Amino acid sequence: MSVFARLVEQLADLLTPLFHASAAAAAIVLFTALVRLLVHPLSRAAARGRKARAALQPAVAELRAKHAGDPQALQRAVLDLHAEAKVPPLSGCLPSLLQLPAFFLLYQLFSGSAIGGGSNGLLDHRLLAAPLGGRWSDALADGGVFGPAGLVYLGLFALVAAVAAVNYLRARRTMAEQPALAGAGEEVPGLGALTRIAPFLSFFTLVTVAVVPLAAALYIVTSSAWSAAEQALLSR
Repeated sequence: MSVFARLVEQLADLLTPLFHASAAAAAIVLFTALVRLLVHPLSRAAARGRKARAALQPAVAELRAKHAGDPQALQRAVLDLHAEAKVPPLSGCLPSLLQLPAFFLLYQLFSGSAIGGGSNGLLDHRLLAAPLGGRWSDALADGGVFGPAGLVYLGLFALVAAVAAVNYLRARRTMAEQPALAGAGEEVPGLGALTRIAPFLSFFTLVTVAVVPLAAALYIVTSSAWSAAEQALLSR
């Protein structure tokens, strides 16, 4: 943890001439961008997987008709189809899962008052008027919704809501253009439920941003915006 803290501090020192008191916040945004660059090859593979799964839908529809009275046989046939085509049904989840360690590192780093046997100096850093170790509840208690720290959170909420709306509209458009995808995944364990809730997942980010330390919230907001832009580019 102390090694990670030094990395954040060094990045903040490099960015101080540009961002001054918000240099640590800028360092977290930069760190998030570096993490997303590292997992970008997997995101590209996930995009190819989504296109490949869409191409398999006519074959899935035939299997659904063939095994209409035998759900277990249908599930086995669809899994075999994906294996034959070398299309992992849940490959799109991998980029998100690989980001979890970085998120939890930031969460822990900005949740404790001590680090490496000494005081956690990172908690003194801010994004404008909001402490990076604070939460929305702290901002509400210190000035309310429209207080200096509260306004920082309102800006983050607005950005997250905009990204979530873009993701929702893109998912709904995909379902409308490819109706077979709306019913796809019922034969693959877990994929059907994921397909149904996928358009709404981005809106849950609002809740997460409200309850985690601001530093972790910055990671989520940056990563969500990156994902929206990345998916727009990869879907072309």
